[in-house]
Amino acid sequence: MIKLWINDLPVEVEEGSTILEAAKFLGFPIPTLCHMDSLSPYGACRLCIVEIGEGDRAKLVSSCTYPVENGLKVRTASERVVKARKMIIELLLATCPQSKVIQDLASAHGVRQQRFKQEYDDCILCGLCVRMCKEQMMAGAIGFRGRGERRSIGTPFDAKSETCRLCGGCIHVCPACTLRCTYSEPEKAVCGGCANLEPPCIEKEEFHDMMCYMRPCVACEIIPTEKKQS
Repeated sequence: MIKLWINDLPVEVEEGSTILEAAKFLGFPIPTLCHMDSLSPYGACRLCIVEIGEGDRAKLVSSCTYPVENGLKVRTASERVVKARKMIIELLLATCPQSKVIQDLASAHGVRQQRFKQEYDDCILCGLCVRMCKEQMMAGAIGFRGRGERRSIGTPFDAKSETCRLCGGCIHVCPACTLRCTYSEPEKAVCGGCANLEPPCIEKEEFHDMMCYMRPCVACEIIPTEKKQS
């Protein structure tokens, strides 16, 4: 067994586990987008980032690909992590603004604006469709092509695939192919229709190292009741 610390709590998990697997098993919520339990980890979206280490040597890593280590100290919701996740969600919104999956992530994590150049329903290169086609459908009909800005997903040479069975598995897992949010004005990038407007307790300055990671927040559930009684 591997002994480590998650959110200042000593825990033990099986050797070979990733930080994401350990956190989920112990009940610490970490948001994901490109991760799916039945598929190999890929670490493309970076939404599952956590902070490991201490002091100046602390760094952000993707929890879905980082293996647990003895003595490792992990924070799943420090101020640094929360800010980075919000930035990542804004970037995802800029690339694929009408994806309901991404809009729901924005609502759940308090993202109310999107400050980057707006695109329209482009692929976010999460790799879910490629891994689904290869690992679950055993076809490998599609894959990544090109590099950098020219990176895309499709069949080799854009030719019709002889191995594709038209199963629809790629569409089923694609965040860009989910139900559309119906806003029509680009400046209103965040729909907010599904927003969970919780009290912004995580913005308090005294919680820089570890912010609220509970869903729903225990403090937010207790405080309104105490106020009513007083």
